[in-house]
Amino acid sequence: MSGDDDHVYLSLAEGHDDSDARWAFGTGFEDPLHGVETAVPEGVDGAVLAASCIALGDDALVLAQRLAEWVTRAPELEEEVALANIGLDLLGQTRLLYSRAGQVDGTGRGEDAYAYFRGPDEFRNVRLVEVPNGDFAFSIGRLLVFASWRLAQFGELAGSADPVLAAIAAKGVKELTYHRQYAAEWAVRLGDGTDESRARMTAALVALTPCLAELFRAHDARDAVLGDLGQVLTAAGLELPEPDPDSNPEPNPLPGDGRLGGHTEYLAPLLGELQGLARAHPEATW
Repeated sequence: MSGDDDHVYLSLAEGHDDSDARWAFGTGFEDPLHGVETAVPEGVDGAVLAASCIALGDDALVLAQRLAEWVTRAPELEEEVALANIGLDLLGQTRLLYSRAGQVDGTGRGEDAYAYFRGPDEFRNVRLVEVPNGDFAFSIGRLLVFASWRLAQFGELAGSADPVLAAIAAKGVKELTYHRQYAAEWAVRLGDGTDESRARMTAALVALTPCLAELFRAHDARDAVLGDLGQVLTAAGLELPEPDPDSNPEPNPLPGDGRLGGHTEYLAPLLGELQGLARAHPEATW
């Protein structure tokens, strides 16, 4: 790679202070909600706010579970630790979002109720996060797309009328900036590496491209996501494939819509593994 290409992922982080972004969400002692007013502001619909928090929490929880599957399986120990920490960041975001949902939806439910005691049809995550990991290149490509998309959302939500959601988003921006940077670095390495790594990264892009339509329906961050991908793929000597309208008349071949509870066949087994212990011992405390 050229010297400029080596630092493509640094340009993605431009404008963000990510001095503490490399640490997992749950490892610090600072409470991101300390001193934040928890009452729902006048003019904010509690039901709409709760639904947004649940959907964002579901996205993060499901992808955190997929990232946890790389533990003991990543190409190197350093990458195993990095992916585990990214998963912990997302899990931390999930906990705060679920807690906020329980405060404002009138149920008083805690975070465990949302994570462990809902079925697949009650989850509102986008389907991108629930499909299996595939190879390392696919997981890196998915993380790059997801982090770019979520970072755009959280950048907007940092100005939310709800102070709690705004605080969660402001904290999350720092972590997501690093997630995107990490994925971009690896995408360039793979795309500009060996013939094998380039072929795998190309295959990952082909598999991921049809998934973009659902993301943009859920939150239209098209310009931000395509801009990030364009920077990275140019540095890697790759291109984002154009969907073939003849072979695939639908904008997204995956069935249903995750935000409406329509999921792939992969979500139920993932939740079965995630929720099994809590459901077997529902009154247990840890």
